Amino acid sequence: MGKWIIIQEFYQTKDGSNTLYSKEYNQYFHDIKTGAILESLTKHVIPAFEFHSKFNKDMKHLKILDICFGLGYNTLATLYYTKRNNLNIKINIYSPEFDLELLNSLGHFQYPDEFQEFNHIIQTLVQTGKYQDKTIYIEIFNGDAREYIKTLKNIDIVYQDAFSSDVNHFLWTVEYFADISKLLNDNAIITTYSIATPIRLSIYKNDLYIYEYKPDSSNRITIALNKKQTYPDYKYIDMELKQIRNTTAKPLYD
Repeated sequence: MGKWIIIQEFYQTKDGSNTLYSKEYNQYFHDIKTGAILESLTKHVIPAFEFHSKFNKDMKHLKILDICFGLGYNTLATLYYTKRNNLNIKINIYSPEFDLELLNSLGHFQYPDEFQEFNHIIQTLVQTGKYQDKTIYIEIFNGDAREYIKTLKNIDIVYQDAFSSDVNHFLWTVEYFADISKLLNDNAIITTYSIATPIRLSIYKNDLYIYEYKPDSSNRITIALNKKQTYPDYKYIDMELKQIRNTTAKPLYD
């Protein structure tokens, strides 16, 4: 990856962290009213790690698919969370991102103080697309996410955080989630900000169980599991009943 400065217009979110606005998708990278760090932690990292702490008691190594890398908040929030909680665990993160110009700009992005200790990781990722030490492996794939996910396997966590289906249809379809379901481990979890019924149906059509979770400091999210679990923090969503009650609701297809 190249080395040049790209002028960016930063937007400050509610928690004080910066985000950007995508002119291609006409959407912010993060929910301005929630906050970029808070969104990553409460909608993805914390629910995923709390799930594994309950149902994967011997977890020593987690493999995470971060869809898509964007500004890297989900990946960096994962590192922040594991370090802050002194977790003795190895982390592998795999993340597709098609926007090379964006990736090249991240070395100059104004990240929050919480991420400053990871600056050397950011700079290495900008230069090489990969970072590795004794406990962390991060790989950014510059290209088509749909093709990239077919090369992966044994994933424990999926952060489904692509731009919305209104503007990024092909990362929310039944066929897309079919490929996601094939790479999941037995106790895998998918987290996503989308609570739309068509999205939940797209996931459900691949024999995944749908739950709803309400973080303390942000909006409701969708959790998907590949086996049914009893967990008081999650509200089970009966998608068969949803379809009976709402006959016009349809999943998304390619």
